[in-house]
Amino acid sequence: MFMVEFKLRFEDRKWHVRRIIEAENLEEAQKKASRYAKLMSRGEVKWEVNYVIEARRPLLIGDEELKILE
Repeated sequence: MFMVEFKLRFEDRKWHVRRIIEAENLEEAQKKASRYAKLMSRGEVKWEVNYVIEARRPLLIGDEELKILE
């Protein structure tokens, strides 16, 4: 499982969105993320892949994550 962060752009505004990607490896996850960004960019909001990382405990903030940051 991997997590991808996308940069979204609309006129002079930009923000970030994260999604979970099911993939066997990082290369496959990056390909899926690029395809997703291309498909989502059909309107006025442009999607760009910012980064893809392995997600062991996606979108979870627990004791383990807090200890890493200390």
